[in-house]
Amino acid sequence: MTQRWLKARQTKYVAYVSIYIVVIVAVASVANVLANRYNKTYDTTANKRYTLSDQTAKIAKGLKQDATITYYDSSTRFDQAKDLLDRYANLSTKIHVVYVDPDKTPLLARDAGITNYGTAIVQIGAKKENATAVTEEGITGAFIRDLKSTVRTVCFVTGNGERQIDDTDRAGISSFKDLVAKDNYATKSIGLLEKAEVPAECTAVAIAGPTKDYVQPEVDAIKKYVENGGHALILLDPPLQVGQTNVSNNDALAAMVAGWGVTLNKDMVLDLNPVGQLAGLGPQVPLVTSYETHAIVDEMKGKATGFPMTRSMAVDNTGKTTVNKLFSSSDSSLATPDLHSASVKTNDPRNKKGPVILAAAGTYDTGKPDSQGRFVVFGGSTWVANSFINFNGNPDLAVNTVNWLSADEDLISIRPKDQDDRHVTMTTAQLSLVRLWSQFLLPLAIVLTGAAVWWRRR
Repeated sequence: MTQRWLKARQTKYVAYVSIYIVVIVAVASVANVLANRYNKTYDTTANKRYTLSDQTAKIAKGLKQDATITYYDSSTRFDQAKDLLDRYANLSTKIHVVYVDPDKTPLLARDAGITNYGTAIVQIGAKKENATAVTEEGITGAFIRDLKSTVRTVCFVTGNGERQIDDTDRAGISSFKDLVAKDNYATKSIGLLEKAEVPAECTAVAIAGPTKDYVQPEVDAIKKYVENGGHALILLDPPLQVGQTNVSNNDALAAMVAGWGVTLNKDMVLDLNPVGQLAGLGPQVPLVTSYETHAIVDEMKGKATGFPMTRSMAVDNTGKTTVNKLFSSSDSSLATPDLHSASVKTNDPRNKKGPVILAAAGTYDTGKPDSQGRFVVFGGSTWVANSFINFNGNPDLAVNTVNWLSADEDLISIRPKDQDDRHVTMTTAQLSLVRLWSQFLLPLAIVLTGAAVWWRRR
């Protein structure tokens, strides 16, 4: 009887269905567990609108302790931030997201000092920082401020015609100041003429395109600072003498960096690559798309940078310094020593064929443990001016340089950027044409086609 029951067709069907159900439930359970544990998405938008930046991912993966993002808003508006905050939680198991409704838990909101809806606070350990906005830029900035407990100050030297951090005109570098502020750097202007000494509060010193010669005491102050373990960013423009543009040779500063292994040439680099012309750039703006191996530029692969009115340089190690070139101009470039003419003379026999080095970074051995001088030299300063710093990869290169000088290599990456504006702009005539086609002609064509099919079948 038992054997007959086991061999019955109905029994086999029941067994098969039971096995199928068990397999399906098991597969669904495993898929559900994996989906909860490994939340993976694929961003198909052209500008990666729904993907967090490399810098954010780098910071999240480098967390040594748990971090909590607390979002304070009305519970009916939690969804406004959920998509972004979930992306943070998916980066690392150490990141946790908490949603708090100040109306339902007013004591919690009051304890956190919440006065406005839509506020996010990032807490790592005992330290809390308010996000400036519920955006990637604002929240990642809060992470950085949590992680960097000490105040870091970039001091910009003034007094010799340098670009100014408070100048919002085209030639100023207020945008550069704003960029480094997002990585939690303070900035200030210093003068070395009254007191030839770099203040102790300066994490790094920047010399941004002086047009006048530095006097020897100023140069000696910078030299002493670096050789005692300080960090300097030096941007020296070509000594152009064209029209009202008169840039001094600054031989004393050039001699200082030459003593560190960076020899600045008295020339200007021209790039004859037609790609730059297609981008609306002239030959005085060399484009760079390939980089050497160095912490400053390792994350720049695939990014283009531009350097208007820049000079070339040669690099070599010395007994105290180790110098690395960061990048060079293209094969279609040349360096001209003619700094007195506004015209481009490609056939000048004195021209040097590219590629030529445009930037270098080096370290100075102070002989003291855990105290290494650092310096970065660029052959021009226009690339960080307000008029050009937002060109493609220039913002990342500028802040990466400050990160390396300040020994903040963990921050070096590609930063959050504003989303592309993809609105379609049309004239009144074009808008009328689109309206005519979409509201009248296309519907009319569909109706006529349907009528013709009906008539033919009839």
